[in-house]
Amino acid sequence: MDEHTGDLGAVTRPEPGSGEPLVGRETELARLFRVVDSASADPVLMLVGGMGTGKSALLDRAVRRAAASGARVLRAEGSESESSLAFSALHQLLRPVSAEVDRLPQRQRTAIQDAFGTGPGALRQSGPPDLMLIGVGVLSLLSALGDGRPVLVVLDDAQWFDRASLDALAFAARRLEGEPVTMLIAARGGDPLPGFDGHAPTLALGPLGNAAAERLLDLQPTSPTGSIRARILDQAGGNPLALVELTRTATAQDTDRVAPAAGPLPVTDRLEGIFAGRVHGLPAATAHALLLLAAMDSVDSAVAVAAGLPQAADDVWLPASRAGLVRRAGQVLQFRHPLVRSAVYHAASSGARREAHLALAELLRLEPDRRAWHLAAACASPDAAVSAELERTAGRARRRGGHAAAAKALQRAAELAPRREESARLLVEAASAAVFTGNLPWVEELTAAARDRTDDPALLASAAVQSGRLAVLTARHAAVFSRLTAAAEQLADHQPAAALDLLAGAAVVRFYSGEDTQRHRVQDILARIPEGAASTGSRSWARAVTDPFADRAELVSLLPWLAAEADTRPEQLTAVGIMAWLLDETPQAVRAFDGAFDRWREQGVLPHGLGGAVAWAYVERGRWDEAREACARTAAVGRAAGLDHAVACVATVDATVLAYRGDAAAARARAEEALALVDPLESRSVLVYARRALGAAAAAEGAYETAYEQLRTVFTAQGAPVHYHASYPAVADLAAAAVRCGHREEAAAIVERCARSLGEGTSPRLHALISRARGLLADPEDAEPHFRTALADPVLEHWPFERAQSLLDLAEWLRRRRRIAEARAPLTEALETFRRLGARPWIERARAESRAAGLDVTDTAPDALAELSPQQQQIIRLAARGLTNREIGEKLFLSPRTVGSHLYRSFPKLGITARSQLRDLIEGTLTTAGHRE
Repeated sequence: MDEHTGDLGAVTRPEPGSGEPLVGRETELARLFRVVDSASADPVLMLVGGMGTGKSALLDRAVRRAAASGARVLRAEGSESESSLAFSALHQLLRPVSAEVDRLPQRQRTAIQDAFGTGPGALRQSGPPDLMLIGVGVLSLLSALGDGRPVLVVLDDAQWFDRASLDALAFAARRLEGEPVTMLIAARGGDPLPGFDGHAPTLALGPLGNAAAERLLDLQPTSPTGSIRARILDQAGGNPLALVELTRTATAQDTDRVAPAAGPLPVTDRLEGIFAGRVHGLPAATAHALLLLAAMDSVDSAVAVAAGLPQAADDVWLPASRAGLVRRAGQVLQFRHPLVRSAVYHAASSGARREAHLALAELLRLEPDRRAWHLAAACASPDAAVSAELERTAGRARRRGGHAAAAKALQRAAELAPRREESARLLVEAASAAVFTGNLPWVEELTAAARDRTDDPALLASAAVQSGRLAVLTARHAAVFSRLTAAAEQLADHQPAAALDLLAGAAVVRFYSGEDTQRHRVQDILARIPEGAASTGSRSWARAVTDPFADRAELVSLLPWLAAEADTRPEQLTAVGIMAWLLDETPQAVRAFDGAFDRWREQGVLPHGLGGAVAWAYVERGRWDEAREACARTAAVGRAAGLDHAVACVATVDATVLAYRGDAAAARARAEEALALVDPLESRSVLVYARRALGAAAAAEGAYETAYEQLRTVFTAQGAPVHYHASYPAVADLAAAAVRCGHREEAAAIVERCARSLGEGTSPRLHALISRARGLLADPEDAEPHFRTALADPVLEHWPFERAQSLLDLAEWLRRRRRIAEARAPLTEALETFRRLGARPWIERARAESRAAGLDVTDTAPDALAELSPQQQQIIRLAARGLTNREIGEKLFLSPRTVGSHLYRSFPKLGITARSQLRDLIEGTLTTAGHRE
């Protein structure tokens, strides 16, 4: 055994060419081999353990196994010093396949190149790349690499990967099912790995058992005996690295590091000191080279070696190699363990470390971001020039979508800024960037530090707004609301704009929580803030979000003006769209969202407050595929940022569409996921939307008693809405379930209470839903006027699914009254709408009713599509529009291979053999046989 191998576990028969056996990791190694050999259903496996537990050694075995079987291996190792550089880990992983990156579709290729700072966007400085598109590009690349042979992706020391790389890799990892790609990830235990925690199977490496620890000691060049052996076993606690290193120290009879006769041996926490001890006595040239290597990161290494650091084969490294500090891997020299690097670095004097960083900064003149960090590391006191360099680094990171890297650079720039006001400004900027990481404690830390450095009211207000911006997206509704309104109240007189920003956030929290006392609090503070033309948008937002029905007519009249004002500002235009949706002006909402996305494709940043409104508006407008795309995008960003509430919000929308399309099991799973992510007592909006989705899923299966039970929960025992906005649209579905399971009287009372609460000034949409509910619950002879009212306003065509439901209800009522000829027109229109939407349960119900009305119903594409999964239906519709597999993959966040696989499995179910047949299939029509009464 190599006497310096400190990251071992132990003994089983080694693989050919694998080096020494591992001790005590037979089970873990077998699990890794099953994954690599594709005998496991898990495309991703997390290997988690403390320092020195053998993670890297196990990964090495898996890599050799995969390579021996012909797999292509991509590997990246985390670097603590690179964790502040956006996309550095992804760049390391993909650098060996840069030619394949160049062959990606143009948008994906450009997104990845812009992230690496090498694409056209880096020169244009045109805004951050689309993080979702980068994820799709990584997925497409891995899938394409797997065309010829399996691919193994190995991510070692992932706890030191930069956040932007983790987000992109986690995005791809969640979509590897069915791909010839396996991903193995090793990370330190403790803090969860962003994007992967809870979403990947985990293999934990605990301490070695006593027998394995004894075997490992027996394999050492000088095996300890007697009391020394007992002390090593006791103090190492089963950590393989500690066992090896304590043994080396305790048995080093030829050095001055003899184990003490009494007292404890150095414990694992002091292994860094053991490594540092090996530096003493090394030749000066070797010690200097080691310090340079310790001060640089892995990418610096290639640059610095070419610029003067000794080559890996140089004799200067031999003493360090003999001391077990470094090892050679091809033409690259590496420390044997991250702990060695840390020990070497900290063993040097502060002056020597500064000199090393200055030398590296000089070597990296053409690498401005790395140069800035080395200059910062060399600073022993504030330095305005270096602070400015770091601020420029942050700007470049932000343009590449590296918000965490930008925040870190700005935070360090603030530490180096000589003036306190300048430091405070940089900290507020850092908080603004950190908002997009989803790390609320970090944002609060930065804003608190800013408050400690300044009395500037504008900066203090900005700090409060930045902290509040992220807090709104968390699930801590009660605490966040109190904090936001307290800050808004303090700023109302002297910083009205900031107060309105905080109040806008508080209004969002009010929507999520549905707590009525919060409405009064927002309105009271709003009344204290002076009115002005500049504040119209923020004030209107707070009013609409807090209580969309109180002054609906006035707020609706402001929408065109607000949309015109926001025309060139996509973020504000999105806010106008959300307001329009809240006011039941869905057509205006969708136009605003479309306009915003035309001007600014979502860049993968955090969801807006009420970001689920975008998906809901598309659902209401009948654009269900786009709604699901919006859900997928927001969920991906929310998961990466750890924002469970944002994920829960869109999960309820997705569940609703799945239920409408007849996938009741998937709908229930998504709704239950949403409920598990939040506290329903604090998040009434999520509770109500999830219950509505569960009710729709039950109705799709004909379980009307269950549907009624679920929908009944969105109203209180007294019949009032549980949520002031989300509950009202459920009245018609509640009534439809009630008449089928004997709860007509109770449902009628709820409907009439809702009608009284909404009043005469309610929206045409809610007026139509109330009328439909009344028609369903009325005595048969009294129902027709209500159904006619529900369909009277032409504007209701903008809610096609709800209109089709009312058409079907009217047609059923007409047929039961033996007015069959009158029933055929609404039946035909309803069935065509349900087919276009792919609403399978409603298609079946409308087809049955059509046959009963004497219509000759031809099986057309959507009926055939009903046999497919919802995802397959989406793929078929997009393919019928002429999109390629790559284009479909970009829209649905799938690899082209997965898209092709779904098409291959779908064609036989559709009775077709070629892609060219899809358009005709989708455009099938309903015909009538001309039957009369």
